Amino acid sequence: MSIQDEVKRWEQGTLKKVLDKSNERKPEFKTTSEIEIQRVFTPQHEEPGYMDKLGLPGEYPFTRGVQPTMYRGRFWTMRQYAGFGTARESNERYRYLLEQGQTGLSVAFDLPTQMGYDSDGSMAEGEVGKVGVAIDTLADMEVLFDQIPLEKVSTSMTINATASTLLAMYIAVAEKQGVSSDKLTGTIQNDILKEYMARGTYIYPPQESMRIITDIFAFCKNQVPKWNTISISGYHIREAGSSAVQEVAFTLADGIAYVDAALKAGLDVDDFAPRLAFFFNAHNDLLEEVAKFRAARRLWARIMKERFKAKNPRSQMLRFHTQTAGCTLTAQQPDNNIMRVTIQALAAVLGGTQSLHTNSRDEALSLPTEHSVRIALRTQQVIAHESGVADSVDPLAGSYLVESLTDQIEQQAMEYIEKIDDLGGAAEAINRGYQQKEIQDSAYAYQRAVETKDQIVVGVNQFKTQEPALKDLLKIKPGVEKSQRDSLTRIKAERDNEAVQARLAGLKKAARGTDNLMPHIVEAVKVYASLGEIADALREVFGEHQETVVL
Repeated sequence: MSIQDEVKRWEQGTLKKVLDKSNERKPEFKTTSEIEIQRVFTPQHEEPGYMDKLGLPGEYPFTRGVQPTMYRGRFWTMRQYAGFGTARESNERYRYLLEQGQTGLSVAFDLPTQMGYDSDGSMAEGEVGKVGVAIDTLADMEVLFDQIPLEKVSTSMTINATASTLLAMYIAVAEKQGVSSDKLTGTIQNDILKEYMARGTYIYPPQESMRIITDIFAFCKNQVPKWNTISISGYHIREAGSSAVQEVAFTLADGIAYVDAALKAGLDVDDFAPRLAFFFNAHNDLLEEVAKFRAARRLWARIMKERFKAKNPRSQMLRFHTQTAGCTLTAQQPDNNIMRVTIQALAAVLGGTQSLHTNSRDEALSLPTEHSVRIALRTQQVIAHESGVADSVDPLAGSYLVESLTDQIEQQAMEYIEKIDDLGGAAEAINRGYQQKEIQDSAYAYQRAVETKDQIVVGVNQFKTQEPALKDLLKIKPGVEKSQRDSLTRIKAERDNEAVQARLAGLKKAARGTDNLMPHIVEAVKVYASLGEIADALREVFGEHQETVVL
């Protein structure tokens, strides 16, 4: 069948099904010169292997996107990552962002919350509310989402070791709002493997952590069916210093490990794989980044179809959120970060992301101010409404450079995945320090290039100027920690502590056995057991992970 015959088949089948459900944003798409922009552009002449390598949007191997109409149907979700101080302060920021046109929430938690410590614990001292919002009990979560209709808003939570507890709290808050869990949409990151190799906010050993993750998969299949149960993250791998190829390879290797674990737990691949999501970094090299996203989509589709025999096309789709690269932001000449973020956001859109966070210009110096966040959000809105790049699906397809980069990234990433397979899979390779060493070597090479000026960073090692310090940075109020501790003390005094102890005992019993942990965690948070108490109950049974040292 010729390419044009394939396009006709696609228009009459895959595309028609989507258009029958919902119209595109506009009846027609044109440039400022009134030149019509086609929905999808394909070669005018036959190209060997075109359908196998690129195909058509919304169809295997999804190189050209997971939706037939992509942004002609609707724009990506504009989701600004935010959270600081108390739940009340963060709630005010969320409502401000929604008023400014943001279409989804993305919650940042402070380090004690990420590590399973309550705000009144010695390990939390000096860190409460600093890099995200402090959440100790369901009471904090109730305040965090006050006046935010959870049946209408999609929420992403960047949380890993304590993801089960935060998801349980979200379910409980929704229930108090009168929203059943089957109506909830959003994502928990829940990607513990990359914590061992690149980030460090783990609690339990890998085997026990993987059990929690597969319990979440199984629980959400029936209870929270619209929820993305994991966001397999390359973002932090890239932030730690990896190359684009390593980001794809190590992320998909982690994905393979999660699918393997779920299959071993008795789940069918097509029961959970449609809810898997990914999270990637958008870095400065625009064309490499576009190719990276396209290569990752094609590679994952083939892995799911050929390796895991997934039949449902949604199981083969790599759907992903993107965040612009925090590691590229500079404290010097911070306004330059606006241009960096624009390039990175453009790469994500040209690469077909499903949702996007744009970093703010001042994040190398502090948490972002409202003014800086608004500029970051407006960057996405200008790309969406003014640039024209969202009017055609996969607009860079067919570029000799982009297709060559896509092929090379896919090939080199697959070589890494095969090496990790030879080492026994992602978890075993992490135990041996393989990915950590590769990332460290890549980070060192990049830093050396900056120091020798082989890699120019504008305003840092070239084009430097003397400039006044940026004013009006966001500072966390010194009273946040005391306020949070006082609030937790009050909650613990007012709750039914016998019920709390009973629920924690039930959780520990389940952890020692084989019961799914999620129902027990949901019941514990409903009686206001704290996040730290739940984490401690599991620490008592599972123990804690000790880091693999790589030299």
